[in-house]
Amino acid sequence: MTRAQKPKRRTARAEAQDEARAEARAEALAPRPHDPDPKTPLVALLAVSVVLLGLRLYATSLVGFGDSEALYATYAAHPQPAYLDHPGLVGMVARLIGDGGIPSPLRTHAVTSFVATLVPWLAYGTARVLGAARGRAALCGLVIALVPETAVGLFALTPDLLLAIGWFGALALAGVALREKASSTKSAAAFLAAGLVAGISCSAKVSGLLLVIALLAAYAAIARSTDPARAAVRTVWPWAGLLAGLVVVVPLASFEARTGWPMLHHRFVDTQPGAGLALRNLGALFGGQLAYLSPVFAVLVFFAARDLARERASDAFSRLLFCAFAIPIVPLVVFCLWSPVAEPHWVAPAILVLPLHAVRRASRIGGAFVSRRVFLAASGVASFFTLAAHAWVLIPESARLRPADTDARIDIASELYGWPTAISAVKEQLKGAATPFDPEGREVFVVGPHWTLCAQLAAGLPGIRVGCATPVADDFDRWTPRAEWRNAEHVIFVTDNRYPAVDGAAQLPGHVQTGRSRVRVMRGGRSARVFELFMYDRRASSSL
Repeated sequence: MTRAQKPKRRTARAEAQDEARAEARAEALAPRPHDPDPKTPLVALLAVSVVLLGLRLYATSLVGFGDSEALYATYAAHPQPAYLDHPGLVGMVARLIGDGGIPSPLRTHAVTSFVATLVPWLAYGTARVLGAARGRAALCGLVIALVPETAVGLFALTPDLLLAIGWFGALALAGVALREKASSTKSAAAFLAAGLVAGISCSAKVSGLLLVIALLAAYAAIARSTDPARAAVRTVWPWAGLLAGLVVVVPLASFEARTGWPMLHHRFVDTQPGAGLALRNLGALFGGQLAYLSPVFAVLVFFAARDLARERASDAFSRLLFCAFAIPIVPLVVFCLWSPVAEPHWVAPAILVLPLHAVRRASRIGGAFVSRRVFLAASGVASFFTLAAHAWVLIPESARLRPADTDARIDIASELYGWPTAISAVKEQLKGAATPFDPEGREVFVVGPHWTLCAQLAAGLPGIRVGCATPVADDFDRWTPRAEWRNAEHVIFVTDNRYPAVDGAAQLPGHVQTGRSRVRVMRGGRSARVFELFMYDRRASSSL
């Protein structure tokens, strides 16, 4: 080594030391945003949880099933691995709640009220596992608790409620596995459980398969990295967990294959007339996020997604969260832009990841992801949207706020009210149509023009055979084939003011109408629903 080289080596070392000291000073002197006391967010999360639980329990005593929820409740009477709309897990849960049969709305919502209240706490626990401080993790729970999409949407027994539990659960378990020592019992068990929960999520909703793919991609990315967690994913356990999750899906896939893939055909063919990229679909998707997330949180979601993309390779947990966001969001957004019947909440599983990243990012850099003022504003707007939705549904007088010339059919609360009155009227007609050998009217078929009505009828009339005349095939075509009710002696055709021009005559050409009745349901002094019952008799037809 020459003398000319020695000063250069000392200079390089000195420059590196000076750079490190400068960075340390800059970090120490940089102004830090508000870093909350952990107790304050935790108390706030507890208070919000108690208030929302009270609202949900109050709603339980007032409202019935929503139309989709009624369909899921009827799954309990027809156990299958899959249905046209969703896999069979929601039907299994409904059957469990109903002690082997269709559960009542009261009993169902009592269960979902508590489960929905626990979901934000599951988000809090997941954030803690992924490295967020207690206060920051509680902020994540607050976001999940307050946004309308979860605060209101998880009240019903739906696949989305089950998927939210599975999504957070799988990420939390994967986080535990990555934190523990490679090949330790705790790491191995957590990897196995994460894959299993992800597989169960596929049985809740088809989009759960994207969670399995996300875990696979995350493990592969971590294995190729220099992160210390790579040793954990280079064991057999992460891959064994994913394999266990796929085993859960085997009955679903086998059933679909045996029956000609009806779910895929229903989702991608039968329900997609006019499908294609359209500005209307774009507006529905992004407008839906403004309503479901509330406007301020919807904007913050964009910034959180951008930051997650930038930080995706910073550590193992960032890789995990990025895969759990990016892999689902792309196909879900594309499908929503393509399908005219897509729902804006279909992208929710991917969005659930972003609060986890935001609070974890804040904890990692020692500050807040957003300022305290912005977070409070976002929380306030979300709270207003959530409380307004509850008030609209739970206070009948709110119907008076609807302009007089507005069509009552677009009121979101309509489908939750009136069915007990309509079911009572149907039961009276069943008694009138019954024979001495059938005093309960169980030989009479009840038919509706669309699955929304058929589901409510089936949920409210356990033991009665309900047929359906939906323009495309639905689950009722398997349970009560159209040939059966079209050839029945007695049929009661039930419709409401969403289908005012339908009376069943076109569906029952071999029958004669023998009676007609109408049931009007008022809400807040306004007409909310008008049900019409048409009685048909084949014997009357044959005697003419």
